[in-house]
Amino acid sequence: MNLLWLQSAGCGGCTMSLLNAEGPDLITTLEAAGIQLLWHPSLSEQTGSEVLTLLNALVAGEIALDILCVEGSMLRGPNGTGRFHVMGGTDVPMIDWVQQLAARARYTVAVGTCAAYGGISAAGANITEATGLQYEGEISGGLLGDEYRSDAGERVINVAGCPTHPNWVTEALIELALGEFSAERVDEFGRPRNYADHLVHHGCSRNEFYEYKASAEQPGDQGCMMENMGCLGTQAHADCNIRPWNGEGSCTRGGYACINCTAPEFEEPRRSFTETPKVAGIPVGLPTDMPKAWFVALASLSKAATPERLKRNATSENLIYPPTIHPHKKG
Repeated sequence: MNLLWLQSAGCGGCTMSLLNAEGPDLITTLEAAGIQLLWHPSLSEQTGSEVLTLLNALVAGEIALDILCVEGSMLRGPNGTGRFHVMGGTDVPMIDWVQQLAARARYTVAVGTCAAYGGISAAGANITEATGLQYEGEISGGLLGDEYRSDAGERVINVAGCPTHPNWVTEALIELALGEFSAERVDEFGRPRNYADHLVHHGCSRNEFYEYKASAEQPGDQGCMMENMGCLGTQAHADCNIRPWNGEGSCTRGGYACINCTAPEFEEPRRSFTETPKVAGIPVGLPTDMPKAWFVALASLSKAATPERLKRNATSENLIYPPTIHPHKKG
């Protein structure tokens, strides 16, 4: 299968993350899946006229385009012209290239939350008129429109994340290459369900603190960061703590609150990312599927039963009290 990768507005962080794929690495994965990388602006040697010849051949249908991957948001400004981002050497706005290529692609994949929903590039006043491929925030539409379907009859596949986990991308590409993809394999925002059907909360190393509502109070504390530090891990759809980056890291393991970066409009929290908004002392953002009354009742019971060990450790930067050792009783 032929894969073309374009980078639009953004930081390139999804490509940086993808290069950290391991077991196997990116190139080995693509080769094993029978995917030919036609061009990537950061990884390929071709430049200038070589790339332009390739793009024109793809648009004309002279070369089959099986997978179009787009990283970064689509800039429609100023005034819908797209000339805030013109592809170098072509004098043609990136949005025009994407629209023409998407019309030819068997599958179109948005890599990262910027390409999927607009992301960081669409934050604030959004003077660049940034949008996602088929979503503008939570609203279906975006650059390609709600009615867009690829040559295989599919909507855009949104491998959302800021950045994406490398395995989220490679798994999506392998599914396409093996012919195993179907509309049932993505959720209502077009995210692959192999990671979006989980929550960041699942597998979090701070879950014991969460269970007893032993909360961190300031950066560096070991406790649960939901109550005070803005953590959205109980609402964020991703498996970051089930398969951490490089087998080791995640935001919460690194001491930083989950900001729900796989979600549309995560870039507009209307508060500090590290602050939990509350009403009458109760966090506004409660765990997914949990009624407020249940949470209040369970939180009260949990706090009443919190072991002293967890209370002390929760507001410490280092482990103070290890779990009690219970000797085996003989006889």
